Amino acid sequence: MDRRWRVAAGCSLIAAIFLFVQVGALALVEPFKSAGYQAVEDPSDPTNSVVYVGAILVATAGMLLAFKYDADQLIRGVIVFSSAWLSLYIFRLVAPPLLVVGGFNVLALALATGLGVGLLVYPEWYVIDTAGAVMGAAAAGLFGISFGILPALLLLSVLAVYDAISVYGTEHMLTLASGVMDLRVPVVLVIPLSLSYSFLDATTPDPTADEEGDGETAQDDAGGNGETAADGEPADGGEAAEDEMTQGPLERDALFIGLGDAIIPAILVASAAFFAPASVRTVLGVPLPAVTAGVGTFVGLAVLLWMVLKGRAHAGLPLLNGGTIAGYLLGAVAAGIGLVEALGLAPYV
Repeated sequence: MDRRWRVAAGCSLIAAIFLFVQVGALALVEPFKSAGYQAVEDPSDPTNSVVYVGAILVATAGMLLAFKYDADQLIRGVIVFSSAWLSLYIFRLVAPPLLVVGGFNVLALALATGLGVGLLVYPEWYVIDTAGAVMGAAAAGLFGISFGILPALLLLSVLAVYDAISVYGTEHMLTLASGVMDLRVPVVLVIPLSLSYSFLDATTPDPTADEEGDGETAQDDAGGNGETAADGEPADGGEAAEDEMTQGPLERDALFIGLGDAIIPAILVASAAFFAPASVRTVLGVPLPAVTAGVGTFVGLAVLLWMVLKGRAHAGLPLLNGGTIAGYLLGAVAAGIGLVEALGLAPYV
């Protein structure tokens, strides 16, 4: 297959996972609400965003310390457990209660456990991507019903700025990525560009490498909110390593994109659908502002992938969140929602 077609197929897979996360989140918001999964008492409280951003900063600092002191397997265990736990939220809703023991749906518990075990014993790219997509839909749905419009807008705005600073400024996200990539967990989505590609056999890329000027490979995202990049399958031997270092983006065997890049924009999509006025215009049963927010995500994704395929890592959230927010506001105005209400500021003015 021509390399350009392989890259097009890889980008299509990325778009499909993003779409799954968004559609899954939209489908889950009402069941999650009915099941009592809303995490806060007042979803309109903007301090919810402050608490969440603070939790991200604490988690980032904790992971950096863990990598520094060789406690990376502890981080791996926490992430795998979190993946299984989040997937259980979905499986409890979709798995038929064929056997219930002590109030637990045994089938749902078995599916979530199987997902976690799969990540531990065989973290191939399709296992990671499947777990990431399920985990992403669950997380976006949970946060979508827990963050009203104003908190969601604040969350996306702050994380976009933080992402840019952490990638282009302090670059600590690159350091974090360097540790996370070796863990082979669904913090990143692995998109193969070759039918023979195996993430298990690949040498994980070095996100701190400089790709401009010397042909070295800058790679990926970590921590859920980081940069997106392209890289290839690892070399086997010195000559192969030298060849790999001079490969362009179209010659590589995998793309990597942070799972957070799919989850964070989907929070606003889910929130826009869940908290939309009852009278708002809909498209296929989905409130118009949520639809246009989703479209905005994919506009940002297209620009992001175009930049990545030019050969270096980039912060994903500035483009993705920016596109999602712009799409939401355009859709809200088109649906006849006033700008003050669309921004969630009506209770404060």
